[in-house]
Amino acid sequence: MDKENLQETYCNCLYYSAGALGRVMNKLAEEAFAPIGLSPSHAFLVMSVHWRPGLQPGQLSQQMMLEPSTITRLIEKLEAAELVERKKDGKNVYVYPGKKGALKFEQAKKAWQELLANYTKKLGKKEAEELTRLAYRAVAKLER
Repeated sequence: MDKENLQETYCNCLYYSAGALGRVMNKLAEEAFAPIGLSPSHAFLVMSVHWRPGLQPGQLSQQMMLEPSTITRLIEKLEAAELVERKKDGKNVYVYPGKKGALKFEQAKKAWQELLANYTKKLGKKEAEELTRLAYRAVAKLER
């Protein structure tokens, strides 16, 4: 194999292609959420808590497919900004929208819609929907 064929060879590898796609999508997401002052992960956590108030950190970890320690750090930062708040009930912790969370929730939803529109425009509606469906199905199978 010569150097000129490396990219072509790597593009036939799911690991390489998925990583490259992840980096491109992350850049698009960071650009979409930057105007509201949140990272994509912070924005999705704000939206999750507004749609389902009272989720436990473990549930957020499963839904967002992030490690529990990552969820804890995200919650701590959002709590400091009063975008979410934690409430304890015995040993259980529940996460709710914070005092300043409603406005940020609306901004996050709008930024997410802009992200969806951006990559749908670039890929085409059918291809964007199919790629999303296939990627999610692959994650579910690989996580088993």
